[in-house]
Amino acid sequence: MTKMKAVGLYQYLPITDPESLQDVEIPKPEPKGSDLLVRVMAISVNPVDTKIRSPKERVEKEPRILGWDVAGIVEETGPDTSLFKKGDQVFYAGSVARPGANSEYHLVDERIVGRKPEILSYSEAAALPLTSLTAWEALFDRLGIPETGNVNTNLLVIGAAGGVGSIAIQLAKRAGLTVIGTASRTESTQWIKDRGADHVINHYEEFVPQLKQIGLEGVDYILCLNRTDMHWDNMAKAINPQGKICSIYETNEKLNLFPLFNKSVTFVWELMFTRSLFGTPDMIKQHEILNKISDMVDSRILQTTVNEVLSPINAENVRKAHAMLEEGKTIGKIVIEGF
Repeated sequence: MTKMKAVGLYQYLPITDPESLQDVEIPKPEPKGSDLLVRVMAISVNPVDTKIRSPKERVEKEPRILGWDVAGIVEETGPDTSLFKKGDQVFYAGSVARPGANSEYHLVDERIVGRKPEILSYSEAAALPLTSLTAWEALFDRLGIPETGNVNTNLLVIGAAGGVGSIAIQLAKRAGLTVIGTASRTESTQWIKDRGADHVINHYEEFVPQLKQIGLEGVDYILCLNRTDMHWDNMAKAINPQGKICSIYETNEKLNLFPLFNKSVTFVWELMFTRSLFGTPDMIKQHEILNKISDMVDSRILQTTVNEVLSPINAENVRKAHAMLEEGKTIGKIVIEGF
């Protein structure tokens, strides 16, 4: 049996523990059905990685492999594939229900894989899939915003300097919306403006007075990318009648929906993994979205959001990336390239 390098865990430990993520060797998988076997060239680290790895009372018999952001090359194709061939350059986020991609080779269903943007390196491309899919689905599927032609319509993005926010701003501007991002530091404020945001407000202060200062009584759409429970009251006050709120940040806290009642406000969740997790009939839409993202990048409508690149892909660097994410001050995306 052929083996391959990977970064995995046996125990769920604090990232300061060197055993939290380890260099391991695991069997190289073989593609079946609609799977592609991808040679992993670069990966990106996301909050989902740190949440899954976070301390809990559980021990794995075999190493668990994390990582759901990949750019690579198709090595082999399963018998039921039709979208890609050996040698194709691809990027994708994968499925949280399957082993992650912090490994030399990775299996993924071709229906959630896109064509890598030609003008980007593998590390630049690896920063995009999960955040692009999340931003696209949140804006156009969950909030139902038209992809183009929005006039006199605005969007508030809470936590706009992160990976999803960095893409959401660009997609929303392309769709014609006025975009207000939130930040609390000088460097994150500048990053948001550089991505195209029209205004920036502070998420540690009340929203409505700040919105009034820029001439707005409220906002039509809100995309919450941080602590739903912490921002709930501010969102309920800031959203316009018949507006829509989407959050990607789960919470165990009880949310009081009543403030949304009089305004007939819609609240909806977005989880990028829903389509692959449940094998929904429209799973191939992620393939289509990623190809659109790729075209926009190659047309220079969208820019990559990578802000730091580490090398090589090993336990030490993946632990470093997790630690940086857990500090909560990350701007853009952290990418790791090359085994």
